[in-house]
Amino acid sequence: MPVEFLGIAATNNGSETTARSGAAFDKEYTLRLARAHEEHGWDRVLFAYGSGSPDPAPAAAYIASRLDRLQILLAHRPNVSYPTFAAKTFATLDQISEGRLAVHFITGGNDQEQGREGDILTKDERYARTREYIRIVKKIWTTREPFDHKGEHYRFRDFVSDVFPVQQPRPKVSFGGSSPAAYAAGGAEADIYCLWGEPLARTAEQIENVKAAAKAAGRTEVPRIQAAFRPIIAPTEELAWEKAHRTVGVIKARKEKGEAIGKRHNGQAQPQNTGSQRLIAIAEAGERYDRALWTPTAAATGGAGNSNALVGTPETVALALLDYYDLGVDILSARGYDLLDDAIDFGRYVIPIVREEVAKRDAKRDAERAARATQSLAAVNG
Repeated sequence: MPVEFLGIAATNNGSETTARSGAAFDKEYTLRLARAHEEHGWDRVLFAYGSGSPDPAPAAAYIASRLDRLQILLAHRPNVSYPTFAAKTFATLDQISEGRLAVHFITGGNDQEQGREGDILTKDERYARTREYIRIVKKIWTTREPFDHKGEHYRFRDFVSDVFPVQQPRPKVSFGGSSPAAYAAGGAEADIYCLWGEPLARTAEQIENVKAAAKAAGRTEVPRIQAAFRPIIAPTEELAWEKAHRTVGVIKARKEKGEAIGKRHNGQAQPQNTGSQRLIAIAEAGERYDRALWTPTAAATGGAGNSNALVGTPETVALALLDYYDLGVDILSARGYDLLDDAIDFGRYVIPIVREEVAKRDAKRDAERAARATQSLAAVNG
């Protein structure tokens, strides 16, 4: 199966290790970073969403109008706009990008962050709303006749859009989460299910949960699986581990100074979302897992988002990513701590190794399949 690489479309140069040097939306840096991804073998970049962050939709449109190949994953929270409005925004962006859009729907795992934009629903209510929202958006994308909707969270009459996506029948829908409610919602509606990087055994468990949820929803095809990591690479193993410990040291030093690091958990002792709770528990159980997974980066940020690292030479990190590919993860998300330089290095030194090895695996599988077909035909004719 094909492998894809997802990077980050940050709108400024800030990260857990670096305070941003300019405005929240640095137009020149946004384009420079996106162009680096396009020129170094990445397939897609994520325009993330935060309550106080620059609006990702116009930022994505800006990049789409200036680059020719790079695909876009646009994060969107259902609480910030009505689905009729959002569906038109997405379709327009798919037109601008000439069919390069996918949409990542975020239910929201923190009550206070959701409340910053007026969202007062409970977590379970938010998941129910997200499922309804996605279904409406899909219908708007694919329906040419006016229709009514009367649901738990949305009601409207006689709506039909006059703008439709380039992609047929529609753009892909991405979804993430690690709770039973998330598996149920994403298993039912997602084309792509997103996980944060965990040890291989736990990732395999999550994949089975997603497959079971899709089956329970009556689907015959399961979502593609994406997993996200923070690669820390260097020419030698020794240098990579020195870099890793230096990275965690900088994160801790910034936290001690009271600087904002990653996503805010709003002063809570434990994050509310299950995914971050899982990352913290994994970090508490051990620092190193499998071939190259390292958890102190997650521990240092309190499990804030994509935060488990893969540490080593490009060859080591590539082999670690292939371990996940062999589990069924065919979309590999990576984001370094120096956003620009790490995107270039990862594209130069890691992506080619993974693509070459995946091609070998695919060729071997195809040959085995052909041999089995030949044997079956011979048995029938024999």
